[in-house]
Amino acid sequence: MINQIIRYTTIYAVLVLLQILLFNNIQFSGYINPYVYILFIILLPVNIAGWFLLFIGFFSGLILDLFLNTPGMHAGATVAASFFRPLILRSISPRDGYNPDAEPSMALFGFRWFLIYSLLVILVHHLFLFYLEVFSLASFFKTFIKVILSTLFTTIFVLIAEYLRK
Repeated sequence: MINQIIRYTTIYAVLVLLQILLFNNIQFSGYINPYVYILFIILLPVNIAGWFLLFIGFFSGLILDLFLNTPGMHAGATVAASFFRPLILRSISPRDGYNPDAEPSMALFGFRWFLIYSLLVILVHHLFLFYLEVFSLASFFKTFIKVILSTLFTTIFVLIAEYLRK
């Protein structure tokens, strides 16, 4: 148990540092903004309690909001991703279900499963994040293009990180 806490804390700290120091400075013509810290929510164990997942999602987003000066946007987006994560896991579950101690990974469930899973979680996160950012439907299609492009770009980084992790 202590080893898992230390491991997940280390993963989160590394992802936040990478987000703040590296990925937050990547922007291609205002349409592509990768947010790889969401990998932390993606990698949490399958059997984590729903209330605890929402709690972790809120505070992980809140910490990023403090560093990036975005009041509540990342907290709201990570809570939304944490809320929809169990639904996504149930909808793409393997035929025999999940092992209670399973951690979502490419090595355990395969590339296709991990791609679909991470893409859906990242899409939910980015939908909430970018529409909270503009807080208007006036530029709906411009924001939607930004969501799609940033989701694809973030998913590429998440897949690379998953390959490097194992």
